[in-house]
Amino acid sequence: MDLAVGAGGVLRAVTALGLSTATVAVILVLVGIILFALFFSLSLLRASRQAGRQAEPAAKPVPVVSRRDFQRRALISSVLLFSAEFGFGTVGFLWPNLRGGFGSKIPAGSVSDIKSFIEGNKQPYYVGQGRFYVVEWSGTPGSGQANYPGLQVTAQGIMPLYQRCVHLGCRVPFCQQSQWFECPCHGSKYNDAGEYQLGPAPRGMDRFMLTIEGDQVIVDTSGVILGPPRGTNTINEPAQGPFCVAPG
Repeated sequence: MDLAVGAGGVLRAVTALGLSTATVAVILVLVGIILFALFFSLSLLRASRQAGRQAEPAAKPVPVVSRRDFQRRALISSVLLFSAEFGFGTVGFLWPNLRGGFGSKIPAGSVSDIKSFIEGNKQPYYVGQGRFYVVEWSGTPGSGQANYPGLQVTAQGIMPLYQRCVHLGCRVPFCQQSQWFECPCHGSKYNDAGEYQLGPAPRGMDRFMLTIEGDQVIVDTSGVILGPPRGTNTINEPAQGPFCVAPG
């Protein structure tokens, strides 16, 4: 997914939010271009057929495609091919938002169910559709470096973490033994709040904004909130056991 830097250290995805005004505008432009291409192609084809009828002799010879007809048909084919490629490309670009997958707002479940799962299994609540974990968090923000409430990445004691390692992009699993997130690629390690602890990662795990509607948790995966810098530790929780991955 392509990302662009926005204000406040936020990476904004190029995709739009759901069926926003921008998405609707793009769809309308796409439909207009395809309709124009079809009308243009049909008009050229109609003109070609009329010219053929006017020049048709009494005794029909073996049909021969003239150079002009060949060029006209080649132009029509090119226009139709371009329209198809543009249409499929645009649909592919908008597809995450249209189908509600990664890159859009994703319902993660109820606050009560998520907390019950985390406490009962001693591990984060994973949402594969959105590529994020939900962890419990009741730490203390550190001097502006990890103002999670201000970044709107936490509410009612939970916080979503992007599964992607900030080092080289590997998926970071949760180690049940250490109760830390441990990257299997190069050994980067993050505590239960996704804050950097060990390894080559340049910062903590990235996050997503969330809102709670009633008891339902909605996670916005269209924008990635940069993880806190090295040295941030709002929960002061050491590893609870041996590591699953040797330190990098």
